[in-house]
Order: sequence, then C-alpha cells, then structure tokens
Amino acid sequence: MALFHDPFGPSPPMSTEDYTKLAKRKLPTMTWPYLSSGADDLVTIRDNREGFRKWRLRVRTLTGANKPELKTNFCRTKLALPLALAPTGMVGLAHWTGDVAVSKAAELSGTRHVLSTAASYSIEEVAEATELDHWFQLYPFGDRDKATELMNRAASAGYTALFVTVDVPILGNREAERRSGMTIPAEFRLGSILEAGLHPAWWWNLLVHRRTAPIHYVAGRRSAVAGAIEAVRAQQRYMQGDLNWDDVAWMRDHWKGPFYVKGIMDADDAAKAVDEIGADGVVVSNHGGRQLDSCQGAIDALPAIVDRVGNRCEVLLDGGVRRGSDVIIALALGAKGVFIGRPYVHALAVGGEKAVRHVIDIFREELHRNLILMGCPSVAALDRSWLIPA
Repeated sequence: MALFHDPFGPSPPMSTEDYTKLAKRKLPTMTWPYLSSGADDLVTIRDNREGFRKWRLRVRTLTGANKPELKTNFCRTKLALPLALAPTGMVGLAHWTGDVAVSKAAELSGTRHVLSTAASYSIEEVAEATELDHWFQLYPFGDRDKATELMNRAASAGYTALFVTVDVPILGNREAERRSGMTIPAEFRLGSILEAGLHPAWWWNLLVHRRTAPIHYVAGRRSAVAGAIEAVRAQQRYMQGDLNWDDVAWMRDHWKGPFYVKGIMDADDAAKAVDEIGADGVVVSNHGGRQLDSCQGAIDALPAIVDRVGNRCEVLLDGGVRRGSDVIIALALGAKGVFIGRPYVHALAVGGEKAVRHVIDIFREELHRNLILMGCPSVAALDRSWLIPA
C-alpha cells in the first residue's frame, strides 16, 4: 500500500514496535517525550509492560478451534474485537488530523475511540466527522459549570458513555518533557527551531492547522503559542487537587448513560465506584505511567480488582498493551476489554488514519492467530485456566 513506501521502507510495519520506531524518526525531538515517555524514572512504564511477562499462555492441541470469535460487547456497544482506543490529549502533535482521524479509524475497524477532554478537535467536530457513537473522557474539573458544559455538549453530540479520569489531581513529574521543552506552553528553544528544517511538513501543519493546544480549554483555534499559553492557564484553573468521591457522584448523577471511573488501581476504590457511586465499570489504569511513578503496573493490579467487583461491573484495562497476547492475558485475568494509547498515537504520526486502522488490524490478526495456536474458541472463553504463571 502506498502509505508505506519510502522513507519507511518497502514493507509495512508488522508490529506496534515498528510504528514506535518510525514515529520517533518522523517527529521533532521536542514532541517525542510527550507522546512516548512518562514520570520520573519510568519505573511504572516498565512495570506496565513487564507485568504481562509474568504469565504464559496455556496451549490445548487438536481442539478444532480454527475460527475464533473476537466479537465482544462493552459500554453497551457491540465491538468487532475486545479493544478500544484510549483518550489521549493533544494527538494533533502526532498528526494534524488528530482525533478526527483516530475516531474514524476506530469505527471503520469495528471499535470505538474515547475522545479526550484535552483533544485537538472539539466534541462537535469529531461527532460531525464520524458515523457512529463514540465515548467521551472528562477530567473532573473543580469548575462544575465547565464540567456540566462539556457533559451536555457530549450528550447532545451523541456520545454514549462517559469516562471520568480520576488520577490527575496534579500533573506528574514528566522530566523528559521538561528537558525537551515540550511543556505547556511549549518552550521553543534554539535546538528545536533549528530542527524544524529536518521536519518541515510537521512544522508546516503546526502553523497552518493549529491543532496542538487542547481545544476544550481555549476559546477557538489560536496560534500555536497563544493557544498553548491559554490552555495551560485554563488547566491550572480547572484542575482540582482536592477531588473527592462527592465530585464523582455529582457527575454520575448528571450523566444519564454508561459511566466509568478511569484511573482505578485499588480494589477498595473499585468497590466504592461501583457500590456507592453507581459506576457501570472501572478502568484499571495508572495513566500510562505518566502520573505517579513506582506505583503498581496496571496488569498487576487487575486480578484483585476483578475479584472484588468483576461480577458487578465491567472491568477494563488501560496500560502497557502492545501485542495480541497482552490482550489475551488481560481478558483471561478478567478484563472485559482493553484500551490502547501509545500504539495508535505512534501509528497516527506515521501515516494518519490509515496507519491507525492498520495498527488495529495488527492486534486483530495477532488475537486471531494466537487463539488458534492456543486452541481457544473465542475471547469469551478466556479465563484464568488459560494462563500459567511464568
């Protein structure tokens, strides 16, 4: 396919890691830490990945399972595979088509995208560009008028599920971003400006399309610098360090559709979200290792949360998923489905919407092949009996 002709080589990427390597080459150095790195010493980023290596897949031979069923249902939505696209802020930094391209790729692939509060395109722009219902992620602003505005806009535009992210009372210490100058507002240092000559298309799209700043924080599209400055001021104004369960309960009361609490890492918190708040589900997530470093890996936290609330709500996983085998392990440990973040963002950087569709297809092919090799007939059949501790 033409998308993958030079300079990326004669053959298409075969894994999410291939896309990561290509994206790093394609993007300016200052943007890469924002799209790939995390907090402090990156311990939690590593644990998100290494947690999957603690398990091995059970193999049953001669089962005749040569057409495994990948379809599933979560967020009251039928999906072609148990994988959706996580909310990620400012994906316009990866490619100017941003959230519109991501949502279109998701629905054409039989799944859904969760639009971030910090998106580069507005709630309405994404809704108008897509055919199906998608989902919306809300940061729990201290300003209830702003939160109400965003929830009302999302409901009016046809978003059917709300994901409230509760693990960002303050921003994590992302030292790699600070060193590169990729802060909000961005610091355009001499080295970054000189590097523009190596990435002229990216800089041209930055200046022309102005899809970098979180659009829901600013009034209209501003210049790259002015928008970023206004965005950081708005973030600081809205961020709620003293967020508590009463705030989340208020959001649950306001939102009439499926409601999920994202950023749960403790079984007691999961129980509170379900039993006291009335959440339809929880997303086990440590924000991709971008907030508190040295906390537990997401896949390591999953079993205890499933044991506590898995019979009463949907438990989803977001963190460290890079292979179809990772999806299988998460489902076998009790997750109803998983989210991916960095894999689709890196694909977006390489080739826009088509590349995002391709990276979803990579997961689909890996799931299909691995289930056949395991002798498992469907994703619905996965449970802990299909896993062996490493």
